[in-house]
Amino acid sequence: MTSFALIGAAGYVAPRHMKAMQAIGGDLKVAYDPNDSVGVIDSHFPDAHFFTEFERFDRHVDKLRRRGEKIDYVSICSPNHLHDAHCRFALRSGADAICEKPLVLNPWNIDSLAEIERDTGRRISTILQLRLHPAIIALRDRFEASGKRHKVDLTYITSRGRWYYASWKGDDAKSGGVATNIGVHFFDMLSFVFGPAKRNEAHLREAERAAGFLECANADVSWFLSVDRNDLPVSVQGKKTTFRSITVDGEEVEFSEGFTDLHTKSYEEIVAGRGFGLDEVRASIDIVSTFRNLPVTSGHEWRHPAMRVVRS
Repeated sequence: MTSFALIGAAGYVAPRHMKAMQAIGGDLKVAYDPNDSVGVIDSHFPDAHFFTEFERFDRHVDKLRRRGEKIDYVSICSPNHLHDAHCRFALRSGADAICEKPLVLNPWNIDSLAEIERDTGRRISTILQLRLHPAIIALRDRFEASGKRHKVDLTYITSRGRWYYASWKGDDAKSGGVATNIGVHFFDMLSFVFGPAKRNEAHLREAERAAGFLECANADVSWFLSVDRNDLPVSVQGKKTTFRSITVDGEEVEFSEGFTDLHTKSYEEIVAGRGFGLDEVRASIDIVSTFRNLPVTSGHEWRHPAMRVVRS
C-alpha cells in the first residue's frame, strides 16, 4: 500500500488530496498543519497521526523511516512560499514529493530542486490538473493540427472576501500575487496547448486583479484575472462566485465540467510514474515570475461581453 504524509492538512485544497489518496488505495500515515481545524481527516484517514509543530512531524516521519516504514510520498498543500522548503524536506526524508501549484515562485528555485533530485534520487511531481482535463487535451490536439496562429481571450474571476487580504494569499511575498496564486494553472494550460511564451506584457497589476498579454508559439493571448466580486458579469452577480471564460478565435471553449476527479487522476498518474516533473512546470513559473517584475504598460482595455470594461 502506498503511504503518504501531508503538509498543510488544514488548507483549502487538502481534502482533494486526501480523497485522491483514498481513491487510489493509499494510506495517510501522518499530517501536519500549524492550524488544528483538520476534522476533515476523519472522513478519510481517522487513524493518521497529526501534528501542529513541524519539528514533531519531522521526528515522526524520521521514526517511520528508521523502522523501515518510510513514507512513499509527501503531499504538499502549504502556502506557496513554503513549497520549495517542503519539497526539500520530502526528498531528504527519502520520499517523493507531490506539490500543489505553484511549485515555486521563481524559476531559479526549480534549478535548486533539480540538484536535490539528483542528490537524493527522489522525484518531485506537481499538480497540473488542467493538462488531464479531456477538453483541454482535445483543444491541444485540435490546435496543434491547425497550423495557424490563434487569438485567445482568457477571463477568470473568483471572488474572495475580506479574509483573503488578511491571509498569506493576500501577501504578494508569500503567494506571488493574483497572477501566480489563481492564474498559474491557466498559464500552464496555455503553454501546454499553444506552446511556450515568447513575449510577456503586464497591462494591469493590482492586489485584486491582474491582466496582460502573452505571445505563445501558436497564439496571441489576452488575459484578465480577478478576485474582486465586483468584476463578475452582471448576469451572474448574486448567483455565482466564480466566472471563467476562454475563447479561441471568438469561439467559447467549454471546460467548466469535469474538474471533480482531476486530483485523483493526477495521483494515479504520479504513482504510475507519469507525473509532471520540474521540466513541465518551468514554463508557467517563468510566465508568472516575469510578469511580477515587468513594468506595467498603460492604455489597454479588456472587455468580456457580459462584463464591465476594465482599463489600465
